[in-house]
Amino acid sequence: MNNPIEHLNKIFDSRIRLGIMSAVMVNDEVNFNDLKELIQVTDGNLASHLKTLEENNYIKVNKGFVGRKTNTTYAVTKTGERAFKTHLEALEKMIKGIK
Repeated sequence: MNNPIEHLNKIFDSRIRLGIMSAVMVNDEVNFNDLKELIQVTDGNLASHLKTLEENNYIKVNKGFVGRKTNTTYAVTKTGERAFKTHLEALEKMIKGIK
């Protein structure tokens, strides 16, 4: 196998995107405020990272309402799940020194 570093995904370089992907991988869906609290970032910062992940088809966005309040939730896509698992496997191989 070739060098695992080649399988690292540049999109997941950001700790914020890593946090978002980790949250959506282990939950069916996560709402904006929960993500914001979990990752400890501003609305604007979180929104820009979510947009990048959405544009790359790694997460899907569901906009709805809870009562009269808007509720936006995020879930991982199949593409996102595959990309993130590949990224994590490459990291693991680098850590273990496996080629």
